[in-house]
Amino acid sequence: MKIMLSAGEASGDVHGENIARAILSMAPETELIGFGGSRMEEAGVRLRQNFADYSVMGVWEVLLNIRRLFKLLNDLTEFMREEKPDMLVLIDYPDFNWRLAKKAKALGIPVFSYIPPSAWAWRKGRAKDCAKIADEFIAIFPHELPVYEAAGAKISFVGNPLVDAVRPEMPREKARRFFKMPADKTAILLLPGSRKQEIELLLPAMLSGAKKLLEDRPDTIFYLPVADTVSRERIEELIADAGVSVTLTEEKRYSLMAAADAAMATSGTVVMEAALLGLPCVVLYRLSPVSYAIGKLLVHVDNFSLPNILLNESFQRELLQDEVTPDNIAAELKKLYPGEAHRREVTAKLKSACQKLGAPGASGRVAERILNAAREFAAK
Repeated sequence: MKIMLSAGEASGDVHGENIARAILSMAPETELIGFGGSRMEEAGVRLRQNFADYSVMGVWEVLLNIRRLFKLLNDLTEFMREEKPDMLVLIDYPDFNWRLAKKAKALGIPVFSYIPPSAWAWRKGRAKDCAKIADEFIAIFPHELPVYEAAGAKISFVGNPLVDAVRPEMPREKARRFFKMPADKTAILLLPGSRKQEIELLLPAMLSGAKKLLEDRPDTIFYLPVADTVSRERIEELIADAGVSVTLTEEKRYSLMAAADAAMATSGTVVMEAALLGLPCVVLYRLSPVSYAIGKLLVHVDNFSLPNILLNESFQRELLQDEVTPDNIAAELKKLYPGEAHRREVTAKLKSACQKLGAPGASGRVAERILNAAREFAAK
């Protein structure tokens, strides 16, 4: 059995790693190949290309890199032609992966979609288009199912893998000591994202917000866990320019998040990770002006951060585009300090949101579905 996985960003690499390990534990004879990152490679996936060389975000930025992305698409298509996998498994990264899915379908390769496009939020017609291509879907959030079911897709929700993955490596008090967080200090995390573009668009505002916060709360200390997909040197340069003290870390990220008191975070998976660790956030999102203008026309949602979406409530403050200012960041973070009533309300809601993610063991259940589907199609 040969299965090809395709993941084009850091969060997909984590999901791909978990799936790969689960597949190989259930069926060690399976050969895993594909497009992904270092975590998938370490888990036993033979990579044709590493996504770190191609990761971009935003409509405009994709257009600027369109030639390189089409070259990648052609290379992976040739790879499928050479390797003849029994199934292609798409892991998120929709704009690229669904082009690859069409190529796979043309080659007679069945397609399995894990984390399908967010058709519930925008371009609902995509669900019908995707249902014509993929043979089976698994979503990681329950609110994604109705639009795909209406399109006739075979789709299910078997839990969210973050429930298993997000575990602090040590108890909170031990982590506070490990990261040198004094008891009389409030520890705030800066979580600017895992892409270069997110760092450039959001970290300067976060640092300015941190500086503003110190004016009223000098008892505050700041930490920033550095993702392995971004340049530590660039982050250090931005911190030096801002003139604020921030401790950079590269290990025990979940323990750091569990030990901290609050965070300013780029919207994405990290906000859900923070929720699972009981860490309240001020959620930020900013795109280039062109990408934002296009997105505003296409996306119609009340909330953009996952905990808020899960409860369909705006209980955790979101700052979008021009709202991402030092004053707004500082003002919202002050409401999340220990002892504040708003903090208690937010942390209680975070627990309710996390209960929507299902039981532990999701990656194993996904791997089992993938193996069963691949065997079924191989037998035809």
